[in-house]
Amino acid sequence: MFENIPKIVREEAALKRVLFLCTGNYYRSRFAELLFNWMARQRGLAWIADSSGLDPSPGNVGPISRHTVYGLARVGVLVDEPWRYPRKAAESDLAAADLIIAVKEAEHRAMVERLFPRWLVRVEFWHVHDLDCAEPNETIAELKRQVLALVDRLARAEGALPTAIGETSPSPAAARSRSAGTAGHAVIPGPL
Repeated sequence: MFENIPKIVREEAALKRVLFLCTGNYYRSRFAELLFNWMARQRGLAWIADSSGLDPSPGNVGPISRHTVYGLARVGVLVDEPWRYPRKAAESDLAAADLIIAVKEAEHRAMVERLFPRWLVRVEFWHVHDLDCAEPNETIAELKRQVLALVDRLARAEGALPTAIGETSPSPAAARSRSAGTAGHAVIPGPL
């Protein structure tokens, strides 16, 4: 049945999905998406992240915020070009997600309620400020803390419990991947 579907597509389809939402899909949600994918791959989690914006601004310069790229580099996540441009959230994005996180409740609850009212009950809200309320180093630090807590939460749910600082026991998904010859790494599309 799957013989004509490339292996990378089959592996990606088996992953659960988290969708990060912010206003512009330029800074906060992109940082969360890219950091989550890097951390999930390191931990062997069967999860993949995507992100989109509730109201992307055409005034943003370039495809991704320099604060996002710099923040990722500071934690050791290098993002190769070319980067995709911000994407506007669509109903299909929310429908495809197993977990939906909007990065700032005060900013995004009303937007989600207006644009996607039937999805509001499924959205987890964080409290991460944008540039109008916080310096980039504060926002990046808070996003890093929130993403790490999320990865830890999902790892515990999958059974990849910490064994020592910086180490984990393999999750069931990682064990399956190793036995399938993928060395425990989830297949993450796009440049990281």
